[in-house]
Amino acid sequence: MGLIEQPPLLYRLLFPEAVWRLNRRRRRVVYLTFDDGPIPEVTPWVLDLLDAEGIKATFFMVGDNVRRYPEVFEEVKRRGHSYGNHTMHHLQGFKVTSMTYMRDITEADRLIDSHLFRPPHGIIRWRQAKAIKSRYNIIMYDLVTRDYSKRLRPNQVFDNVRRYARPGSIIVFHDSLKAEHNMKAALPLAIKWLKNEGYEFDVLPM
Repeated sequence: MGLIEQPPLLYRLLFPEAVWRLNRRRRRVVYLTFDDGPIPEVTPWVLDLLDAEGIKATFFMVGDNVRRYPEVFEEVKRRGHSYGNHTMHHLQGFKVTSMTYMRDITEADRLIDSHLFRPPHGIIRWRQAKAIKSRYNIIMYDLVTRDYSKRLRPNQVFDNVRRYARPGSIIVFHDSLKAEHNMKAALPLAIKWLKNEGYEFDVLPM
């Protein structure tokens, strides 16, 4: 098992405040999520693909991108997707003080206004997790596609989905420039494969 692609149980147990997977009995449901947007170069393409496939997803947004591209943010909402806070400046919790981190989340919340929160890179301190949990639902992930990696090709990103997807998986793609090449090639393949395997798609409730 890949330690990045599917976080091990021990790591999940370190953060019991977080949601890693949402397994719904007798239903093969997965949750597509997109991190680091919204940006005009990539997010509209994702929205069009999801519309064409009849799928709703959840977008974890960087507050500064929402500030710069409010029209793209409004389009995500208009098309019926759910969305969450991904900090204002894509901060990693281990690299800043808890006070700085919480201030950055609060700044993003003024623009995004969601009870969902995902820490960038899935990295936070225990104390930060407890503080965040008092105000937000912390959404981690069950499958990271690694579409952002320059070391992977699109077929390898797709292979990660085939290898690690399971009922209840919260799957991470990125609507970012860094991930654009891999994501645009791998996402349509992943959706087709998941549908052929009998999976349904749902949003994370806000």
